[in-house]
Amino acid sequence: MRSGGVRGSALVIGAIVASLALVGAYLAAGGSSYEPKKTQNPCKPRPWSDPQSLSEIANQFSVSALDGAACELGVSRERLAQALASPQSRKRFTERYGITDKKLAQAIRAGLVRAVDDAEEAGALSPVIAAPLRETLRRIPLDQAIEVVNNARSLLSGVNGLLGSAGAILEELLP
Repeated sequence: MRSGGVRGSALVIGAIVASLALVGAYLAAGGSSYEPKKTQNPCKPRPWSDPQSLSEIANQFSVSALDGAACELGVSRERLAQALASPQSRKRFTERYGITDKKLAQAIRAGLVRAVDDAEEAGALSPVIAAPLRETLRRIPLDQAIEVVNNARSLLSGVNGLLGSAGAILEELLP
C-alpha cells in the first residue's frame, strides 16, 4: 500500500509541474496580454478581393450587405449576422436595440444596394445586371431581403441564369 501512495504522490506532483510549465509557456508566448481583435467598422468600405467563383462573389456580396445594413443600424456586422440567423434572434435583436421591422427592412435594403454597388465596382457584377437588381432590392419585403443576405449565391446564380447569353450581347452594345 505504501508504494501505491508514493506513486500517487509522484503523479500529483508531475501533474502540478506540467501545469506550471504550461502556464509558463502560455505567459512566455504573450498570453497575458491577449486582447480580442476589434471588429471592423461596418461603415468603412471593405475592398473586394478578386473573386474567381460564384461562391466567392456571393460571400463577399453577403459581407458587403451586412456591413451596409449594420452601418445603417449602428451595430457591428457580426451582431447583425447573428440577429438574422433565426426569427427568434431577430426578435431579440430588434427588442434590444429598439428597432422596428420597417427600420430593419430599410437598413437591410440599403445594405443590399451597397453590396450591388461594391460588386459592380469590383467588376464582379455587370452594369447590365446591377441596375435592375439594385432597383429590385430597394423594394423587396424584409423576409426576402434577409434571405438574400443569408443566401446571396441563390440570388446571384438566378440573376446570372436569367440573363444568360443575352447579357453578353447587351454588354457588347454598351459603350
